[in-house]
Amino acid sequence: MALKAGIVGLPNVGKSTLFNAVSNSAKAQASNYRFCTIEPNTGLVNVPDPRLNKLAELVVPERIVPTQIEIVDIAGLVRGASKGEGLGNKFLANIREVDAIIHVVRCFEDENILREEGPINPVSDKEVIETELQLKDLESVEKKMQRTEKMAKTDPKMKAELEILAKCKAHLDSGKNIITLGLSKEDKSAIADLFLLTDKHILYVANVDEASMHTGNKYSDALIEAVKNEGNEVIVMTNAIEAQIAEFEDPDDKAMFMEEYKMTEPALDRLIHSTYKLLNLSTYFTAGVQEVRAWTIEKGWKAPQAAAVIHTDFEKGFIKAEVIAYDDFLKYKSEAACRENGRLRIEGKEYIVQDGDVMHFRFNV
Repeated sequence: MALKAGIVGLPNVGKSTLFNAVSNSAKAQASNYRFCTIEPNTGLVNVPDPRLNKLAELVVPERIVPTQIEIVDIAGLVRGASKGEGLGNKFLANIREVDAIIHVVRCFEDENILREEGPINPVSDKEVIETELQLKDLESVEKKMQRTEKMAKTDPKMKAELEILAKCKAHLDSGKNIITLGLSKEDKSAIADLFLLTDKHILYVANVDEASMHTGNKYSDALIEAVKNEGNEVIVMTNAIEAQIAEFEDPDDKAMFMEEYKMTEPALDRLIHSTYKLLNLSTYFTAGVQEVRAWTIEKGWKAPQAAAVIHTDFEKGFIKAEVIAYDDFLKYKSEAACRENGRLRIEGKEYIVQDGDVMHFRFNV
């Protein structure tokens, strides 16, 4: 399954610098002026997973294929974007297409980097972006309510839909995101066609100065406090340092650089893992001589659903799944040894795939 995350924020907060760090297939222009990112830049980043390399060491495949996240660098939103200020409408449309939002918030002082919102205030900056997204969603909900009202007079289904839309309108009017409304899966069908901006999970990136990269600062602390009841997470990082780390091709040089900054792993790894956690995703593996590969699924998926991410025919013709727990594969060091020791299980259509499962599917063509 293709996961897509969009980087948003006010102008000059470090969005494109983060994109440059996170993307392994494209580089965005990171210039110090408004709207330098005119078209949304898109890149792919490998999801770091040490388990993949450990499996590859045992299997020795021809290739290793990690799962990836598509990252979209969306130009800086400004106050009034919901009404078309700046280049707002175009970029709000780009946000509709993503699964999750990575919201970069400026938590550093630098008089050389332009800022139009006054003194550094991460909580206010967060609210500016959220308000614009809420206003755009409110516009979408109200338009659909107008279309639905006439039909609701004679159609009970439309009446129920109108009631859900009214709940959404009231929630947005109170300055809250739709994702916090707690709509059921059935209720959400009433707004599914709207692709509401505030019905997406948000991961906040507190972009701090170099001196605060390990400890955070008063600005990142304020942001963490502001979102603690939202169910969203804040990653504290220094985007410029992460961009430098990403430029190293030699692993030894990269390790030396990170050691100099007392880092055990790039903050980008934490960001990607946090995005997975936010979206309730997990990983299973296929391991053979041709390739060892990671596959992304939603937690709770059954074996046929998991098989479909390889090919839809696998789900249609699903018979059984051969499953080895990751820890067992490492312990016995091969599929054959797992089979001999009774650690290879045959599971049916109702099996819920576990994170780290090593799987092989049997299916009818």
